[in-house]
Amino acid sequence: MSAVPSVDLRDFTSEEPARKQKFIREIGKAFEEIGFVALSGHFLSQELVDTLYGEIKKFFELDQEIKDRYEIPGIGGQRGYTSFGKEHAKGRKEGDLKEFWHFGQYVEDNPKLEAEYPANVTVSELSDFNSVGEETYKMLEKTAKYVLRALALHLDLEEYYFDPYIKNGNSILRPIHYPPIKEEPKNAVRAAAHGDINLITLLMGAHGKGLQVMNHEGEWVDAIARPDQLMINVGDMLSRLTNNKLKSTIHQVVNPPKELWGTSRYSIPFFMHPISEMPLNCLEDCIDDANPKGFEDITAGAFLNERLIELGLVKP
Repeated sequence: MSAVPSVDLRDFTSEEPARKQKFIREIGKAFEEIGFVALSGHFLSQELVDTLYGEIKKFFELDQEIKDRYEIPGIGGQRGYTSFGKEHAKGRKEGDLKEFWHFGQYVEDNPKLEAEYPANVTVSELSDFNSVGEETYKMLEKTAKYVLRALALHLDLEEYYFDPYIKNGNSILRPIHYPPIKEEPKNAVRAAAHGDINLITLLMGAHGKGLQVMNHEGEWVDAIARPDQLMINVGDMLSRLTNNKLKSTIHQVVNPPKELWGTSRYSIPFFMHPISEMPLNCLEDCIDDANPKGFEDITAGAFLNERLIELGLVKP
């Protein structure tokens, strides 16, 4: 496959069975063949998107000393600010050329999870930053819920299979700033080749060149969405659950050509995570003689912790 397919979530949310089935078929095929899809018809308004970009640009333009106050030790970067070069891809030592912020779950009616998750961090210098982040988080979570319902039907599961696992899930909204490149990077890129940890990722800001996806022939394909689209991809948890039927695709954010080194890039992924107790044991319907079980049984929480250690965000 040489391009990322496009789908429209309004087909799935329509009352028309044929349109709903069309969406299930199209997203299932895309996730089996390349693991990425460009999605329109989501729940983010253009006004919310514009406001969010304005707020995150204001935050990353704050003095470094102010931003550093929001880097919280001891929580593996799960909330607040993570400074430039701290995170690296699995198997690499070079830090990625980025800084980022994390908004986490806004827990409802579950004191146990409220105690388990780190609290969200409030930026006092920007009055709208946190409220806009929360609204965006909830709209992306709602979009992801419908995408997972379609994937459940594609996998011959009950439509609402994922709902109890993603309610109050450990999802993360990550506004990323890739600053201007000031000198020749030594083996470092804006985001080195990697697969995502989670169930699915919804990415805002894939509107220009930079994001690349590796297809099954081992070729890098530019993944460019229209301004009204989100780029959505399969994460390692969903790949593991489906015994690789839905493929977690390796992707990267490459450095721009030298004439564009002086420009920033912003992107905002939403990493849809389930609650820690969700079993990621391979689904029985995804195991057969041609595709024997490829993964050990594990919970989402244990798998996440393993990967955070590999990424250098948590000490073993």
